[in-house]
Amino acid sequence: MDQEQTPSPPAAQRKNLRSPLIVLKVTLDDGAKSFFGYSKNISRNGIFIGTVNPREPGSIFQVEMNLPAPIGQTVQCTCEVVWKRPFRKGSPYEPGMGLKFLDLPLPIAEAIDRWVVEQTGPS
Repeated sequence: MDQEQTPSPPAAQRKNLRSPLIVLKVTLDDGAKSFFGYSKNISRNGIFIGTVNPREPGSIFQVEMNLPAPIGQTVQCTCEVVWKRPFRKGSPYEPGMGLKFLDLPLPIAEAIDRWVVEQTGPS
């Protein structure tokens, strides 16, 4: 099933998480996993990861994350850094980067949509 068949929700339709998700970077060569960052919000299209060392836009990574209940699944997918916000002393904004999901399975994307709507109400 092609993800292009389902219209994407507005970018504002995302869930700010009470407890951040731990996102792991997965090395494709040997499957080794290492800490990548904490996700602060999520949508069907991507996630924000808070970090003082954001990666460059265009960088692509394989990541793994445990999605909270009611989804309750561990998901691996490829993500691309689409923007970064570096650390700036005195800035009110948290440093980090926005990642776009490139190959998130459609059933997981739809489950995230349903969960976001349940948590925030329809837009």
